[in-house]
Amino acid sequence: MPLFDLPLDELRAYRPERDEPADFTEFWTRTLSEARAFPADPVYTPYELTLPGVEVSDVRFSGWGGDRINGWFIVPRGAEGPLPCVMHYIGYSGGRGFPHDHLLWPAAGYAVFVVETRGQGAASVGSPGSTPDPHGGSGPHAPGMMTRGILDPDEYYYRRVFTDAVRAVDVAAEHPLVDAGRIVASGGSQGGGIAQAVAGLRTDLAAALIDVPFLTHFRRALEITGRDPYQEVVRYLASLRGNVERVFRTLAYFDGLNFAARGTASALYSVALMDDVCPPSTVFAAYNHWQGPKEITVYPWNQHEGGGGFQREEQVRHLAKLFPA
Repeated sequence: MPLFDLPLDELRAYRPERDEPADFTEFWTRTLSEARAFPADPVYTPYELTLPGVEVSDVRFSGWGGDRINGWFIVPRGAEGPLPCVMHYIGYSGGRGFPHDHLLWPAAGYAVFVVETRGQGAASVGSPGSTPDPHGGSGPHAPGMMTRGILDPDEYYYRRVFTDAVRAVDVAAEHPLVDAGRIVASGGSQGGGIAQAVAGLRTDLAAALIDVPFLTHFRRALEITGRDPYQEVVRYLASLRGNVERVFRTLAYFDGLNFAARGTASALYSVALMDDVCPPSTVFAAYNHWQGPKEITVYPWNQHEGGGGFQREEQVRHLAKLFPA
């Protein structure tokens, strides 16, 4: 994939106007208040894994609507805490996978809380999921998750996903091994978009690690990329042409630009300049609206894989500076 978006000097200055609904804050305050009316009721079940360096728990807790959400909680074996905790949110179509997929942060001396994305995890053999989404959203939708309930913000799929992600932080903060003042939201692609949303909805995070975030600057993404998952929305609009304004009204409540403009934690972003799944201008648009301390790592020759292992090393160094031993 060749370079297709703005030149890097223009990307660094790209800070488009945001389309934020007047009741954006009220919408999310109400949403989270409704979710917190259900007890989180976390259950940690020890998971047998013959890895002497870590202790693994299979986690269940209540997210949006009281629905049970699954995850992994992994800590260095014998840790006494309190530990920094990295919340890990997952890319599109993936599930939580296996505990051995998530050993980087325990190896660095941190806890990691892997949060499953409801309704996903059946399209990847390598990262199976186990959390259903019992709420389909009314009305026709295109195959995939992007248009489920898209005509009404209250019914939209990502309202549930973002709420689950925020509730997971509530759960992690109460764990006796976790330092509630050193919680980090992290993820790539869809996981990056979720981490970005969580960081915009909470003021108590210490950091956010946001890689090539999806669910950001929707209108530009839909106009310039021909790749899924954004193309799910394009196909929907090509068929149901009278719904354009209602669709963009809903998406405005979930646009990463509006969450980034509320982000105050220390953020480390990454962007790949040949990424035609999450175009570079959409990433820089969010980064340039971020309100807190921030850095961005640029990968000029990479596509949606971004920095891969190189970026993981950058993240380890970033948190080591924030949380010195």
